[in-house]
Amino acid sequence: MFAEGRPWLERPKVKLGIDVLLESRRELLRGKRVGVITNPTGLTWDLRHMVDVFAEAEDIDLVALYGPEHGVRGAAQAGEAVETTVDAHTGLPVYSLFGRRERPTAEMVAGVDVLVFNIQDVGARFYTYGSTMSLCMEVAAAEGVEFVVLDRPNPITGEKIGGNVLDRAYSSFVGMWPIAVRHGLTLGELARMVNEEFGVGCELTVVEMEGWERWMWFDQTGLPYVLPSPNSPTLETATVYPGSCFFEGTNLAIGKGTTKPGELNGAPWIDGQAWAGELNELRYPGVIFRAAYFTPWFGDYEGELCGGVQTHVMEREVFRAVETGLKMIEVVRLMYPEHFEWRRSEQYVWSGAGEGGKISYWFDQLMGTDQVRKQMEAGVSVEEISAAWQAELEAYDRMRGGYLLY
Repeated sequence: MFAEGRPWLERPKVKLGIDVLLESRRELLRGKRVGVITNPTGLTWDLRHMVDVFAEAEDIDLVALYGPEHGVRGAAQAGEAVETTVDAHTGLPVYSLFGRRERPTAEMVAGVDVLVFNIQDVGARFYTYGSTMSLCMEVAAAEGVEFVVLDRPNPITGEKIGGNVLDRAYSSFVGMWPIAVRHGLTLGELARMVNEEFGVGCELTVVEMEGWERWMWFDQTGLPYVLPSPNSPTLETATVYPGSCFFEGTNLAIGKGTTKPGELNGAPWIDGQAWAGELNELRYPGVIFRAAYFTPWFGDYEGELCGGVQTHVMEREVFRAVETGLKMIEVVRLMYPEHFEWRRSEQYVWSGAGEGGKISYWFDQLMGTDQVRKQMEAGVSVEEISAAWQAELEAYDRMRGGYLLY
């Protein structure tokens, strides 16, 4: 089957939720005022942005856009506030969902009958798009607005899960729900879980993909990989991200401001050869570490030469991202106790944990608990720590099973 108007393009074997909607589920939007929550990944299979497709369609009344972290068109860097503005291509209002507010107000959805969510996730709990979706679902439930999720692949497979399950006392924008770090869900499946298991209760429709199977990595779908955020440029980044993100809770650089964010980690005070040697001695499954030296052009240690390692995943089916990332931190703490620090947090949790609702350490917020940091400080090995969370991980896996679509 060939693309209409683009006869040189042949369809990939996986059909996205957006394409299923446009071809056979348009009745979900017909006769309704539509608001769209999306970003640069909100594309059809042949790379047309859904905002432009909806705006040009005679049978879709697109009235408002909502921008998550990085914005609808992707103009904002990580952590940079997204401004409420007007979309230059369509002239429609773009309401910010990142910065001063993280959910739409009642006024922002007053003229909307259905909110449509279409964003590519990376499969990790702390990626903020799942939180944006959840908060919009809560608003939709409160305001009587329908909610439609156009499903997309979990790029690091929907089979594998890993890491601890979040303690709800540490619920925040980088982890709202008691799910695993590597959650093993599509966002459509997460929406079903959030709606039913956690009691959001909006009028939800998930437009499922066709042809996607849980074992698939993104490069097995035939779809073009469009970076989900400025610092997740490749599938390799997404593969290590469930473990590499924890470096943001330390005074080590995660590789932002380089061409290999997530894969490069280090600091000016690290001997890359020594760290790589210690890590490779451990023979962690599926991974090899290469001594690397890099100078970030923005972010942590901007303009400073950093010694560190590049994480090379050689066998992704056996690679354990969460445990590997934590082991890297464990080793560097032992090697450089006079330099290593946990990064303080200026963020507030939503459930009131910690003094005045604030968590003291960003690592704890990413981890969804303070217990892992405290255990590491007490000398408990990552192997012992991860063994202790297996029971909760198995319970999560059983719960997850009730919401799988594929």
